[in-house]
Amino acid sequence: MTVASPYADEVRRVRALGIETGDIARATGAAMATVTSWIRSERRPSAGYRDRLMDLVAIVDRLATTMDEAYVPLWLNKPIPALGDERPLIAIRKGRYRDVSRLVAELENSSFA
Repeated sequence: MTVASPYADEVRRVRALGIETGDIARATGAAMATVTSWIRSERRPSAGYRDRLMDLVAIVDRLATTMDEAYVPLWLNKPIPALGDERPLIAIRKGRYRDVSRLVAELENSSFA
């Protein structure tokens, strides 16, 4: 059954910026089939997945205003020294949104300097 879901719109929007379904799955901890069901509005993300999904959406939104949109997927998958050489997608999955957010804030500040 298909249900209208603002989460599906958010996932589609993130994918339009080049973030792959597998990357969304990696960041949320959900299976790729589960993410696909969100995209198709067949299911809504449960609480834990929803939190990580919204963390990812918030970070992607901010990055898209800070750097070339084509670079956003690369940045999310790149080991970052300020995150202990962890990839931002993995940090988000582990609940480290604030750590990633602080790093993005530094990028935002330097882009306006």
